Amino acid sequence: MSPLPPALYRRLVRPALFRLDAEDAHHLTLRALELASVLPGWPRLLRRVTAPADPRLTQTLWGRTFPGPVGLAAGLDKNGVAVPAFTALGFGFLEVGTVTPRPQPGNDRPRLFRLPPDEALINRMGFNNEGKYALLSRLAAVPHRAAPVWVNIGKNKDTPNEAAVQDYLRCVTGLYDVADGFVVNVSSPNTPGLRALQAAGDLAALVRAVVNELDAQRVRTARRAPPVLVKLAPDLHPADFEASVNAVLEAGADGLIISNTTLSREGLTHPRRSEAGGLSGRPLTERSTRLVRDAYRQTGGRVPIVGVGGIFTPEDAYAKIRAGASLVEVYSALIYEGPDLPGRLNRGLSALLARDGLRTVADAVGMDA
Repeated sequence: MSPLPPALYRRLVRPALFRLDAEDAHHLTLRALELASVLPGWPRLLRRVTAPADPRLTQTLWGRTFPGPVGLAAGLDKNGVAVPAFTALGFGFLEVGTVTPRPQPGNDRPRLFRLPPDEALINRMGFNNEGKYALLSRLAAVPHRAAPVWVNIGKNKDTPNEAAVQDYLRCVTGLYDVADGFVVNVSSPNTPGLRALQAAGDLAALVRAVVNELDAQRVRTARRAPPVLVKLAPDLHPADFEASVNAVLEAGADGLIISNTTLSREGLTHPRRSEAGGLSGRPLTERSTRLVRDAYRQTGGRVPIVGVGGIFTPEDAYAKIRAGASLVEVYSALIYEGPDLPGRLNRGLSALLARDGLRTVADAVGMDA
């Protein structure tokens, strides 16, 4: 059973959505998922059908069970309005946000663009979100989750970089009780000056402060501290990327997410390719896989890596896993492929593991590194 047959999505639903402004279509879809989230029994019923059925896809990471390796990347559900519905589609985990301490509107519209020939998106949203208290309320209303929910955290646009640490800590303290993990976002290209925080020294100080706050909250609550991961950009110079990875590990982070959107426009054909913002989708497939492999080799597999960027097929996901990713995330492909995507990726990964004679997805991690 599929939440929506792929052929129906491609022939009817996607053409209708693509006739709308990209952000209007996004809000319409998210509103439908929000309403579906509160339909009595629907998310649980659908989850029984769509949840990863192959035990080979299950992993335990950071003391938490992930029913499947395919997750939802940050940006689609910034305010956590549709967690039950997204979980019902078959995702093994979700990442909500980016959330900032205070609500903010983000950049002026238009700020989201489709590039269909390139199977890509450009966005310059600018961390538009309702703030940490709104997200706290929504996640607290979903206490029993079928899959882990991570919170992607950032700084407000008007917070100077020298005060940025406090914004991240405010998110941690405010959301500690409802987050299954925190993702430190210093790599969005749409908040002025944010990527400067990826410099090794600044990044180490920021991550260390977050780790220390998590430890303080662990003592306060007597609850296992959720993992902290750091999301890096694909545009760093190789030497800077290596330095940032080292800084993240030395500061005590529990994992890496590779990678965020890119500023590169290499190889694009769509007329709107020159729009400002971060590029996601198919153009990132090979680049992000290469960076996953580089990070895995550098770290020796000491911390889990989440691979994200241009995952449209099971083969795309498997390549990232074999390069060193324990988990993968999708965003743009969900727009182009539809709600059946996580199920198709999970089924395809099961077939690829069987083809290669592997007992678990963990056995495939780093095979090609």
